[in-house]
Amino acid sequence: MGNCLYPVQPSPSVSNNWTKLNLENYSWEEWDMPYEPLDYNDPSIEAAAPCHSCNLLDDSSLPFFIVASVLGTLASGTVLLALLKPLFHWELCRGRPILIQLPVGSAAFSVVVPILAPGLSSSHSTTLCCLGHWVWYSAAFAQALLIGCRACLGPKLDVFQVSRLTLGLTVGVWGMAALLALPITLASDTSQGLCTLTSSRGLGTLQYMHAAVCFAVFFLLPLGLVGAKGLKKTLDRGPGPWVDILWVWFTFWWLHGVVLGLDSLVRSGVLPLQTCLAQQILDLVLQLAEALAIFHCVAMPLLLALFCHRTSHTSFSSLPLHARQSSHVDTFGGKS
Repeated sequence: MGNCLYPVQPSPSVSNNWTKLNLENYSWEEWDMPYEPLDYNDPSIEAAAPCHSCNLLDDSSLPFFIVASVLGTLASGTVLLALLKPLFHWELCRGRPILIQLPVGSAAFSVVVPILAPGLSSSHSTTLCCLGHWVWYSAAFAQALLIGCRACLGPKLDVFQVSRLTLGLTVGVWGMAALLALPITLASDTSQGLCTLTSSRGLGTLQYMHAAVCFAVFFLLPLGLVGAKGLKKTLDRGPGPWVDILWVWFTFWWLHGVVLGLDSLVRSGVLPLQTCLAQQILDLVLQLAEALAIFHCVAMPLLLALFCHRTSHTSFSSLPLHARQSSHVDTFGGKS
């Protein structure tokens, strides 16, 4: 990070005019001063010292990226197969066409995790870096928007047919997610074999746009859903947005959205940090938030499996006896 606090810039006029100083006006006796030991606890010295942050996601964290990618891909593929095949009566889940898209998003995220992992410098290129960031955030934004839309639509999602609403929602959500991921895609670059954001001043606006989008999608969206739910319950004007276990997904991303917005304020100078310790804490929380966001690709399929198991069990128990028997026959026929 270098000298993050009170950087001292060398003055070119001093270096250029050093030989032009009139040394005759100086008395060398003034330089004959007693030596005083330097106090290293002096705040001015501490402020000018280099501020180095601990890098958690370095080359040694490569196994974490690989394991998360493999587990996320396997879990997402298994849940997607269970939703497509009538194995556990998950076809009874309301809004199944929307639910199918969630493991698709987590699987796409899992596949590109190794592309952005440190330690694979030989495979990094600018094109892969841009593609990795685009798929990474497109999948995350799509999952957030799908959960939000499903919570708002609720009973309008029919379990037995794919309506025009579902088709239009699918195209709209994934198209919007792809557009929202464009700023981070255009600002991506490689540096010393690592996939990072470019430090060009002309692309700083794209980084701020990306931080604003993350703050809105990962923090303001769930906050708005919770507020709408509480407001409708208080005013007794309907049930409000659906609340279920899928909302836990936002806990893996809300910290990323908040800290990324805070970091943008610090970099722009709107919220300056007064101590090196504060900068180190911010850098540490940034990397912890990224690690938590990566872990969502494993947690999302598990949350979806638990949700479908509970929902299908409740829906199956409420069916008439002849409908249950017919469902059992269809299930065994599908397995064979």
